[in-house]
Amino acid sequence: MGEFVNLEVDAQRRVGTVRIDRPPMNALAIQVWEELEVATQEAIDHDDVGALVVWGGPKVFAAGADIKEFPDRTYRSTIESGQVLHRSLDLLARAPMVTIAAVNGYALGGGCELAMSCDFRFAAENAKLGQPEILLGLIPGAGGTQRLPRLVGLSKAKELVFSGRMVDVVEGERIGLVDAVFPADELYDQACEAAARYAAGPFALRLAKRAIEDGTEMPLDQALRFERQLFAECFATEDATTGIASFIEHGPGKAEFNGR
Repeated sequence: MGEFVNLEVDAQRRVGTVRIDRPPMNALAIQVWEELEVATQEAIDHDDVGALVVWGGPKVFAAGADIKEFPDRTYRSTIESGQVLHRSLDLLARAPMVTIAAVNGYALGGGCELAMSCDFRFAAENAKLGQPEILLGLIPGAGGTQRLPRLVGLSKAKELVFSGRMVDVVEGERIGLVDAVFPADELYDQACEAAARYAAGPFALRLAKRAIEDGTEMPLDQALRFERQLFAECFATEDATTGIASFIEHGPGKAEFNGR
């Protein structure tokens, strides 16, 4: 059990929640990043977690780094702490299951980078997202300059990073930073419901995520070969046997999978 981050598991629906709880604003101190890594690894290793929700509670997702840690930073200490941040978010981004960030309130700086490391971002109507580091004379240091352009495009990412301004959910959904918007009091339940649907899906979901995540980092010809390999691997799964048989007998969308 972490002091600020813990994994909660709904075994019946096979949904895990990585819950950040560091009042009042869920400031992301180094300890929080370390506990995020531990909780994410616990979710990956947990037999009853088929999909994962990352949530900061009903008031705020994460309002950014703990700025009180910055005055004593040196080049060397910043490199070392940056490795903690990147290791934590890389683990989350490459988690085999589907991941959903449920964003209430602010997701700024490292909080926005945390949300972008998930497969999807569900946001409350009051949510605000952004990379305000430039206003401190800094740049994003936990993937913001790399993941943001991949979501919203190069020019828009430059505008957001260069200005440091916040984005509301209307603009966020329009530019592709936000995937779905819900009333604040419904957000977490909606994220869990969506996660449960993914958790009930076939093992092929994990292979599809690998194909997309890893393939986008490869030249196209190499990525196509990788896709072909993973496509072939699908036929060795129980779920493919189940899905094909169900389609032939009952038509599409009727199969019940076991995740193997």
